[in-house]
Amino acid sequence: MGAVGVLSRKNALIVLMSIELMLNAANLAIAAFARYWLQADGQVIVFFVIAIAAVEAAIGLAILVEIFRLRRSVDLEAMSSMRE
Repeated sequence: MGAVGVLSRKNALIVLMSIELMLNAANLAIAAFARYWLQADGQVIVFFVIAIAAVEAAIGLAILVEIFRLRRSVDLEAMSSMRE
């Protein structure tokens, strides 16, 4: 569902939430495999992924708030003019 959200949505907030869904799905898979193989390495990896996801969310939301203040929209198609 996360990949579908990233590829099909135009709202930047929903895209950020979809990225979080993908990271959580990866965490779940890593934790399950680590439990199956009785390895603690997977839990350490999940911890780092959660930390990276938290930083990504904080920075992404800060950027989106600033873009919203400037343009009054978080539509990704409207942000394409930033390339110019």
